[in-house]
Amino acid sequence: MSEKIYLASPHMSNEGYEKEYVKEAFDTNWIAPLGKNVNEFENELAAKVGSKSAAALVSGTAAIHMALKAAGVGEGDIVFCQSLTFSATANPIIYQNAIPVFIDSNYETWNMDPEALEEAFVKYPDVKAVIVVHLYGLSADMDKIVQLCKKHNVVLIEDAAESLGTTYKGKYTGSFGDYGIFSFNGNKIITTSGGGMLVSDNEERIAKVRFWATQSRDKARHYQHSEIGFNYRMSNIVAGIGRGQLKVLDKRVAKKKYIFEYYKRELGNLEGIEFMPINEWNEPNYWLSCITINNCHSERSEESYISPLDIMEALEKDNIESRPIWKPMHLQPFFEKYDYIGGDVSEELFENGICLPSDTKMTDQDLDRIIGIIKKLWNEN
Repeated sequence: MSEKIYLASPHMSNEGYEKEYVKEAFDTNWIAPLGKNVNEFENELAAKVGSKSAAALVSGTAAIHMALKAAGVGEGDIVFCQSLTFSATANPIIYQNAIPVFIDSNYETWNMDPEALEEAFVKYPDVKAVIVVHLYGLSADMDKIVQLCKKHNVVLIEDAAESLGTTYKGKYTGSFGDYGIFSFNGNKIITTSGGGMLVSDNEERIAKVRFWATQSRDKARHYQHSEIGFNYRMSNIVAGIGRGQLKVLDKRVAKKKYIFEYYKRELGNLEGIEFMPINEWNEPNYWLSCITINNCHSERSEESYISPLDIMEALEKDNIESRPIWKPMHLQPFFEKYDYIGGDVSEELFENGICLPSDTKMTDQDLDRIIGIIKKLWNEN
């Protein structure tokens, strides 16, 4: 069998930065969820994205949960949430016993549609928070979304789990809202094997999150808890990996862009293929290179039409990993009972989209292997 090509897998630095920080943690015996690496990772990431403070946590999901709690979201509160996303964006709304209302995307950004968001504010004027996602490293239209949230005095949370290193009009995603979250899961552009970060300019709220995330231990000689707590703090070992990875973030973004442009150059002329939108105000991190197969733009007969599944299965036969676009939350069995505002953009992107292999360890030969399989499908059909 041919050598495996992954969609996106961990890529440690050639320089060994991660090992240095982890070794320091072992040498000083700071293994627990506190220590120099945790503190410095928070400071370094906050400085990178332009936020005043950060809390290092066990996952991006935990970061969204803490952002909602910090925003005062509780039982029965309405939270607007982008529908085209991974379930980790929406699950914490349920953790807080709040009510999600899902918002459609637009084709211009693949992210939250400001027009649908405005419609949602009319229908639900008492909404407590908005969660916008920067999908696949593509920035949402933040000027319009920030303006709407300020107009309605609603907390804005940015799910930038997939967009660390992405800028909107020169400013990093995750730093526009009241809270921003990042993920360091194994498939992200930099990884700590697992972990997340919550950032905010509200230093008092971040301090409170750190308190909640360490089981809400009051300052007392004995173990005393006046509030419910969570075991959400990142370990000093994991944070050491993160510090090392942060040093090569710009290199990873450059390689992801190279991969996207390679695909676009080689596949962009194939009938029916369209690439994810790159707007002039957005410099993505190109986390995953995504395409759509658009039957309506193709002169092919129904019999010769190539679907995303056809591509995924052809790649799979050669031991190459790919994925569909996220299935929208309003179509998920658990969430389908909740309201949805918008049209069918997110559903069409899901039905017609595919995430191509975007691993930063891929060589040109790997890319040519993938491209050759896709071109062969077109030639045979």
